[in-house]
Amino acid sequence: MNRLFRVSALAIWASPLILNAQIKSGLWDGTIKYDQLSIPFKFEISGKGDQIHGSFFNGDVPIGSTGGRLAGNQLSLNFDHLGSKLEATVDGDTIKGTFGGKRGGLHDVELHPHREVAVEKVNAPQIGGVWDIPTESRKGEHAWRFIVRQDGAKASAAILRVDGDTGLLTGAFHDGKFELSHFDGGRPEVMEIAAKEDGSLEVAVRGPRGEPTVYTAVKPAVAKEKGIAPSDFTTHTGVTDPNEVFTFSFPDLNGKTVSNTDAKFRDKVLVVNVTGSWCPNCNDEAPYLVELYKKYRALGLEIVALDFEDADERKDPSRLPGFIKHYGIDYTYLLAGDTSELNAKIPQGRNLNSWPTTFFIGRDGKIKATHAGFAGEASGPFHDELTQEYTSTIEKLLSENVRASR
Repeated sequence: MNRLFRVSALAIWASPLILNAQIKSGLWDGTIKYDQLSIPFKFEISGKGDQIHGSFFNGDVPIGSTGGRLAGNQLSLNFDHLGSKLEATVDGDTIKGTFGGKRGGLHDVELHPHREVAVEKVNAPQIGGVWDIPTESRKGEHAWRFIVRQDGAKASAAILRVDGDTGLLTGAFHDGKFELSHFDGGRPEVMEIAAKEDGSLEVAVRGPRGEPTVYTAVKPAVAKEKGIAPSDFTTHTGVTDPNEVFTFSFPDLNGKTVSNTDAKFRDKVLVVNVTGSWCPNCNDEAPYLVELYKKYRALGLEIVALDFEDADERKDPSRLPGFIKHYGIDYTYLLAGDTSELNAKIPQGRNLNSWPTTFFIGRDGKIKATHAGFAGEASGPFHDELTQEYTSTIEKLLSENVRASR
């Protein structure tokens, strides 16, 4: 079974267990409303009383709550790392309330116990594979990658931009098109995919605001014939002077200034990560960086996060502490500034416009490689390529003798 369809296996459970008289554990089918747009999603509930837990899903990856409580028929689930909360009333097999926070506002949510719906037995067109979506973005991209997996009439898809992917949209074929949706606590989106006679795909994407945007997806060979290709993640962002030592000096969460010249970083390999708690792809990336730090720290790796936040979060931090706690971040985390200050604060980056962006620094303090964005698990083979690239780059830099590199 394809790993990106494993979430469907969760639906094979027996009848939900009773947590108490008000609520049942297990999978629930939910919808969240953004104005006139209703986005379906899967949700999981477990625990009881003050230990209630809820999870959205990005494909088969659970996006869990950081705390929760069920008092009588009042359900409250905190998602501190997203700066959001689910507040709802439980009435039998219906949960109604709101989800959101001060940044994105509150949106109506309704949940019902999951019921497996049979997928129509139809001859759905074969659309699985990697496609290119020609487009001109504000970040200088000429195309996006479009990754589609298909299992009969079921399909899942993600658009991969230079920043990262949209999360995994899932759904099925119905009335001549694939109807997919995604909500994992963020990135609300619906998508319709129709196969065209010329071999291309018509991809209509609709987010919380405005009308759908319609794209044409073509096979990479077709795009290549037209001289069109997606950005290369390893060259999109460059370095103004590769012979210059990468410098930084910013406060940590306690107000202490931390600099690249500190003894902690002397003769170390550094992974310097441009990030922000507001950034969905940074949320995808954080657990992976935590794993890398655990694996390579004893061998001489240090990770430094340079965090850029919006003005409201900088004035009254609420989401960022939850972000750090939830992911168990124990590498160096610095408050670099406002999102608008990115290029001024990191002048050594050239075409630095992706969230996140990662710099790989050798023991001599110089930038050896860059990587724009983070392709999460929804990106399939591109996520695998990224993890292999990060591992090989770090291991190569760790193997270098500091004296030989200076």
